[in-house]
Amino acid sequence: MRTGSEPTQARSPLRLRLGLTLFGLIWSLGAMAGFAAARQPGWAGFFGAIALLAVVDLTVIVHHMHQGPHYQPGRNIPPYWPVDRRDHRQPWWHRFWL
Repeated sequence: MRTGSEPTQARSPLRLRLGLTLFGLIWSLGAMAGFAAARQPGWAGFFGAIALLAVVDLTVIVHHMHQGPHYQPGRNIPPYWPVDRRDHRQPWWHRFWL
């Protein structure tokens, strides 16, 4: 049963991540080419490193997409432990009103 204290079954929107990674890869490769053409090797290397990180992220995303969907609890499984209905706690200020 899920406790709700941690997202153990959390899912990532992989298509959105894929699109954002491709967008970042295209822009970083363009910036790398632009700075290389402008003879700025430091900035070209910086954007090359960003492009390399985007390629690594792209491979991870594609790997996760090929794994397919994993088990996700259905709507009939509560996200938290059942509430004890006998627990009638009152706010701290309530005792002053009685």
